[in-house]
Amino acid sequence: MSTATKTLIAASAVATAIAGLTTTAAAQANEKCYGVSLAGENDCAAGPGTTCAGTSTVDYQGNAWTLVPAGTCADIELPTMADGTERMGSLEEQDRDLPA
Repeated sequence: MSTATKTLIAASAVATAIAGLTTTAAAQANEKCYGVSLAGENDCAAGPGTTCAGTSTVDYQGNAWTLVPAGTCADIELPTMADGTERMGSLEEQDRDLPA
């Protein structure tokens, strides 16, 4: 087997391995989901007056986010609000359940 052939086979193997890693990373992608975390369990930036992880002060705080698997945010089951309105996760900040 020539050196050129060996090099081509090695390059193909490396390209295949990289493609596999990229596919795996994409399959495990996460997204920010607002309004789904319990007080003190958000991942970061819970709106004005907070700094980062664990700083939300209200359950399901609409401006606090948690990383969830991509595509699952709106499907997370949450308890209804006191007035009976349904809660849902959102890919954008919400104006509900904010600290007083």
